[in-house]
Amino acid sequence: MATSTVEDYLKAILLEEQASGSGRVATGRLAQALALQPSTVTAMMKALADGGLVEHERYAGVRLTPSGRKLALHVLRRHRLVELFLVEVLGLDWSEVHDEAERLEHAVSDRLIDRIDEMLGRPAVDPHGDPIPTAELEVAAGAGEPLSELPAGVRARVTRVGDQDSGFLRRVDRLGLSPGARLKVVERDADADTLDLDLGRGRRVALGLRAAAKITVERG
Repeated sequence: MATSTVEDYLKAILLEEQASGSGRVATGRLAQALALQPSTVTAMMKALADGGLVEHERYAGVRLTPSGRKLALHVLRRHRLVELFLVEVLGLDWSEVHDEAERLEHAVSDRLIDRIDEMLGRPAVDPHGDPIPTAELEVAAGAGEPLSELPAGVRARVTRVGDQDSGFLRRVDRLGLSPGARLKVVERDADADTLDLDLGRGRRVALGLRAAAKITVERG
């Protein structure tokens, strides 16, 4: 059985692969994601390669093997279902469930996760809009585009908030931009690097392009 440390590494590699869309993840980038020294990550990559969970080439980066990907998806499924359970059943705020799920994802059994999945109605996404792997470990392809790229006059619906930082999530919530929110881009201010958004019912907010880049929307 994989240790929690191994699971953390594999999940981090999977998320970095998904974020970049490339087949390999640079060791330095992985170290940054895990807040560890590159030398520590390099040593673990060698151990994971010896265990058949990753393919690691010096200077070329690392990628998951089929068995490593399967385990990473198992962990990601547990994490996102736990997050949704904490929000929907226990009433925790979506800004505080990520860290709780980081701990619980290593403790819950597959049987319990399957029961949670059934109880929640086989949900497709977690509280932040991230896709939840199915029991067959299939993951829906992400749809939409960054809010930061929308031109003025376009209407859209928020589908995902990509930054798990609790402060950022609370800010998004205060602004009314959590998943499901509908908006219209009123104006792009090139000088201030901001978007002027109409959220309906007379509510207008200004959002910086850097923050808007972390929010995924679908037009319409």
